[in-house]
Amino acid sequence: MREEPVSIRNHPDPLVSVVVPAMNEAERIGAVLAQAGAVHPQSEVIVVANGCRDQTETIAARMGARVLSFPEPLGHDVGRSIGAREAKGGIILFIDSDMVISAEELKPFVYAVQSGVDVALNNYNGPIHRQPVHRVILAKFTLNSMLGRSDLMGASMTAIPHALSRKALEVMGAEALSVPPKAMVTAVCRGLRVETVHSVEVGKRNPGRSAGADPLERLVLGDHLEALYELAMQRGPRGGFSDGERRRDLVR
Repeated sequence: MREEPVSIRNHPDPLVSVVVPAMNEAERIGAVLAQAGAVHPQSEVIVVANGCRDQTETIAARMGARVLSFPEPLGHDVGRSIGAREAKGGIILFIDSDMVISAEELKPFVYAVQSGVDVALNNYNGPIHRQPVHRVILAKFTLNSMLGRSDLMGASMTAIPHALSRKALEVMGAEALSVPPKAMVTAVCRGLRVETVHSVEVGKRNPGRSAGADPLERLVLGDHLEALYELAMQRGPRGGFSDGERRRDLVR
C-alpha cells in the first residue's frame, strides 16, 4: 500500500504559488507535493491534473492541494500556463510531478524572486560533453546566444524548477507560458531580469530520459523555432544583429 505524506496547507493569501502539472503520477505525486508544500509557510500548491486515469487527482486533493482537473492530456507547458493563470501568489514556482525535488533545492528559486529576479532559472545545461551534442541542448544555447544572453548557456524556461515574479507573469501573459522558449524571448526583449539562480540536476531524475528516450525532442525543437521567429518579429529579420557592410540594395 502506498504511504501518503502528511497533508499540506494552502495559505489563504499566498506569497508563493507552486504549480504542478500531473498526469498519471499516483506513485510520486504524494512525495512531490510534500516537498512543494514545504517551500514557504505562506504558499499554495496547485495541481493541474490532466488526462489522469489513476489516483493522482484523488491523492492530490486528499493532501490539501488545489486541484484543477481536465479529462484530456494537456502537456506540461499548457498545464503550467493554466496553473499560472489561476495562481494567487506574487511568486510562481514551477515543478513537475514525475520527479521529487526537495524543498531545500526549491527554495533558492523563491529567494531569488524575492530579491528582485523576474525569471529565476535552473542553472542546468544538460549533458553538454556527450558527442554528438543533443539537438535540444544546441537549440537552448543558440536561442540564448541570439538573445544576447550567452551567459545563460543552456538554461531555459523549458526546464524545471524555475520561478517567475508576478511582474514577469503580467508582462509575458500566462498563455505565453505554453511555449516556454517564446516566453523567454519576450522576457529578455521586454527587459525583465532573467538569471540562473541555482543548479538542480534534473536529467537523471527524468524517467523518460533515464531510459534513453526523449519523446519531446521534436516538440521542444519546434518551440525554439517559434521562439526565433518571435525574436525576428520583435527585433527585425536578423534578430537585432547587424548586416555589417553588406550593401544588398546594389544587387536589387
